Amino acid sequence: MENTQRTKKKELMGLIVSDKMDKSVVVQVERFVQHKMYKKFIKQYKKYHAHDEKNECRIGDAVKIIETRPLSKLKRFRVTEIVKKAV
Repeated sequence: MENTQRTKKKELMGLIVSDKMDKSVVVQVERFVQHKMYKKFIKQYKKYHAHDEKNECRIGDAVKIIETRPLSKLKRFRVTEIVKKAV
């Protein structure tokens, strides 16, 4: 009766907007959505709290985050890789 299928974990890319917490960062993910009536593409932003085990992320870094089990009240993602370092 067990379901052997695993669900695909959500993978997102975004920019670090805050690294003030210990082992945590806030990642802002940008996506384009088409307006229902006017058909214009609009940028939408959402912030995710992510776990950064080694405290190596800095503000402005482009990172890839992946969905994981709840790590705290707000953290449901963890940083998998730093795609581009901030200048």
